[in-house]
Amino acid sequence: MKLRRGMGTIYQRGGVFWIKYYRNGKAYRESSGSDKKQKAADLLKQRLGEISTGRFIGPEAEKVTVRELAQDYLDDYLVNDKKSLDKAQRMVRRFDDEGKEIDSELMAYFGDCKAHNVTAAFVKRYVGKRKEESAANATINREMAALKRMFNLGIQASKIYRKPHIPMLKENNVRKGFFEHGDFTALRDAMPDYFKPVVTFAYYTGWRKQEILSLRWNQVDLNARTVRLDPGTTKSGAGRLVMLDGELFETVQGQWEKRKVAEIPGQSPTLLCTFVFHRNGKPLGDIRDVWAAGCKAANLTGKLFHDFRRTAVRNMVRAGVHERVVMQVSGHKTRNVFDRYNIVSEDDLKQASAKYSAHTQSLEAVSKVQAIR
Repeated sequence: MKLRRGMGTIYQRGGVFWIKYYRNGKAYRESSGSDKKQKAADLLKQRLGEISTGRFIGPEAEKVTVRELAQDYLDDYLVNDKKSLDKAQRMVRRFDDEGKEIDSELMAYFGDCKAHNVTAAFVKRYVGKRKEESAANATINREMAALKRMFNLGIQASKIYRKPHIPMLKENNVRKGFFEHGDFTALRDAMPDYFKPVVTFAYYTGWRKQEILSLRWNQVDLNARTVRLDPGTTKSGAGRLVMLDGELFETVQGQWEKRKVAEIPGQSPTLLCTFVFHRNGKPLGDIRDVWAAGCKAANLTGKLFHDFRRTAVRNMVRAGVHERVVMQVSGHKTRNVFDRYNIVSEDDLKQASAKYSAHTQSLEAVSKVQAIR
């Protein structure tokens, strides 16, 4: 069956019918996978229809999955030595409570989908799902930005030819959550033993969650009582040094004693865990379940791990620590962001109101005395 060039060609090879067609001057050959000529004719008609309506994807692009795009996304970060590689990796995979590597939320939903089947409606359903799971708009936006980057890289590499509309949500970055000391101790008491040290470290340092969970012993000097984060490993890119004292030192020292773990449960310890915070020698991955359970048990539902960051900043400022030193400990690079974290609580406002009221009353008293004279 021969058709003019603009309509394509059907031919047989090894008992199987193939089709040949053109798009923008480029020839495409594709097997129908059948020995029935009508099957090939139907496939050719489909391809020509896709070309005429602008919906043509191509046989190779049809095979590309989002997981393949995600790997190219990670390779791009690795090849270009981008400092945010760890964040990109968390968009693709994460660790569960047992320390096992599993798909991220994004990959669990999109990973095995063919890229050309991902529509704006499909993306919108994912956003709705994440909101039902109480994911913050900022978190969802980071996932959407990663997905958008995956598709853009796929288009640049000519693996795919179009991307779906990927919406971004409005963010309200000004949060006001923090822990009073009683809240902190109640939450820590409600946590399992392996997670209690994490809560203590977060409360006193204000470090970001991933900075704490990924902390290793080669970053700790117990003799000098210091913990450091190397330049390029933090969100701001700057290094950080924190002095260990009091309960914070006792916590890290206690973890040093727990670094020895058994390779097989029930046997004598034979391994040294390189992570400061771990569970049976495995790094702490997805902490959402243990966090939610602890907050519920302590009657602190709705609290965020990030609230420790705001709490530490506020407590250090209240203790009289110079703000530049506080910024060094917590890792805030700019004054603008630091001021968002230096939160004024209701108690602060009540105390300010009481002081102001007392001051105005004293002024009234002085005024009355002067009037009597």
